[in-house]
Amino acid sequence: MIRLATIALLGRADTPTDAVEEYCWYLSEALRAQGIRLTIERVPWEEGGWGGALQALRGRAKTWKGLWVIVQYTALAWSSRGFPLRFSRVLEILKGAGVRVAVVYHDVEPFAGTRIIDLLRRQAQLRAMRHAMDLCDVAVFTVPMEKLSWMRPQYRHSVFIPVGANLPVSREAASRKTIARRGKLKIAVFSVTGGSATQKEIGEIVGAVRFASSHVGNLQLTVLGRNSKETESEFLKQLDGAPVEIQVLGLLSNEDVARTLFSCDVLLFVRGPISTRRGSAIAGIACGLPVIAAEGSETSSLITEAGVAFYSPQKKNDLGTVLLHVLQDEHYRASLAQRSWIAQQRYFSWTAIASRYAQFLEERS
Repeated sequence: MIRLATIALLGRADTPTDAVEEYCWYLSEALRAQGIRLTIERVPWEEGGWGGALQALRGRAKTWKGLWVIVQYTALAWSSRGFPLRFSRVLEILKGAGVRVAVVYHDVEPFAGTRIIDLLRRQAQLRAMRHAMDLCDVAVFTVPMEKLSWMRPQYRHSVFIPVGANLPVSREAASRKTIARRGKLKIAVFSVTGGSATQKEIGEIVGAVRFASSHVGNLQLTVLGRNSKETESEFLKQLDGAPVEIQVLGLLSNEDVARTLFSCDVLLFVRGPISTRRGSAIAGIACGLPVIAAEGSETSSLITEAGVAFYSPQKKNDLGTVLLHVLQDEHYRASLAQRSWIAQQRYFSWTAIASRYAQFLEERS
């Protein structure tokens, strides 16, 4: 029985996969079990321009009066170059139509950079993010609010809800990890950042895997997700001669991603410090894997409770040392996997996430 109807409002779609749209679909499914219907809508400004998109939104918003509209914010969803100047106008139209507005900050900080264009972009994003705080009824942050550099004391209408893995993770599959497994020890890398970060990430991964393979035999490196196929030749080149089997899978269905991660023994996450908003890291936790990652300003207690083994990027060969420890010590590896499984159920499952949403949606309706 549906007790409450809500709308998830998105900007332009990301390619080749749209993690925010997938987030909304998984959230919708979990909310349905709690009697809340979440319908996904878009403001298609990139198709016919902002004028027509905003006019169409005014018409639709009239039919949403009194409903919760949960607006998904990333800078690039509302601007092709990361200047989300019209995002405030979207929220103003919704508020003018009598809509209850929640904003989900998937981008929790403005973009970094030191060029003049970067500084201007940062100012534009900060302005949009702060104005959204002034306009919305509830702000949802995917990291704890105290971790944010721009948070102000008056912003009390906020809630912290971590992201979940955009994967079909079942209780039976996630709980199947055992202390020891025969055969190859499998190291997973889920997505490569791409762009200027590519070479650095590949170098870190290859260095760690080469180090581990010099002490442990029968290793397999599996790279999947975004930019994995584009980096296949570089992985093969840099690992040439190492006693490691390499498997590069490219983009997979969510079902195949889950199936692949479940078959692995550890996830390497080198795409910056681990955080409750980094879906490719949460995927490892969701699949009951030990995750090796760096700690940073956004790393909260929810992450440290999970099965995360931390390495220091500033310490030479530390990633390889930590990887070797996880691979060699079966009981340590199993304890990390168990901690990931418990954290998944407590914090990162879509059931847990939907419960957090349902609480504020129903309390404030």
